[in-house]
Amino acid sequence: MNDIVGKILRTVGILFFGITTLINLLGGIGTTCAAFLTEQYPNYMALIDEGMQWLYQGLVITTVLIGLAGIWVIIELIRGKQNALRNAIVVLVIGTILASIQFYFSQQLLGKAAPANMKFYFNLTSLILFLIFLIPGVRQNVNYAREHRENDRNTAGGLAAITMGVLILATPVWVGPSHISQGENWVDLLQTELILSGIMLLGFGIFLLVRNIRGVINHEYVFSPIDVVEED
Repeated sequence: MNDIVGKILRTVGILFFGITTLINLLGGIGTTCAAFLTEQYPNYMALIDEGMQWLYQGLVITTVLIGLAGIWVIIELIRGKQNALRNAIVVLVIGTILASIQFYFSQQLLGKAAPANMKFYFNLTSLILFLIFLIPGVRQNVNYAREHRENDRNTAGGLAAITMGVLILATPVWVGPSHISQGENWVDLLQTELILSGIMLLGFGIFLLVRNIRGVINHEYVFSPIDVVEED
């Protein structure tokens, strides 16, 4: 496996982890109303009837916390910190367990698993990907524990930020249909926050990539060969 493949896999891993972290955060925040204000949402009264409201409240808190931990791990992965890979796997294992619990009980109590099922699938897929990174030959080339060049860090960080920004801005599209109750879309409650955070991430990602491109251009300009004309 050459260095180029290692860079691609490293970037793909950061992208998947970033998307999973975002989904965990949105999933945790999005369940807040149903878990803590259950009586105002008739579709979720089964949580009270079955005495499972406490479980969903716990899932909200722990899922948001694991999402915040994911942000810290993303920074570690991009910067190439020691134990970044291990920390990522720990976060993904916990995230997968939490998502599987919500997946199961949502299906049993509410008769539907969305969007908890999507959160579970993303956590599981990212976990499998990072477990593949533990394979000796792959781990040496991906090597999240090594500090990489600034250009590589900016590329990975920029792509992750842009992807997360686009997903946040598109939240009403891919989350909205599963959050409609009594003719109201719950996603609209966070519309301003989603737009602002999405634009900020998108802008930051573009800034990093543009900075990278300018750095490459300047590097090529500085080190371009200069023709010396000798006088007769």
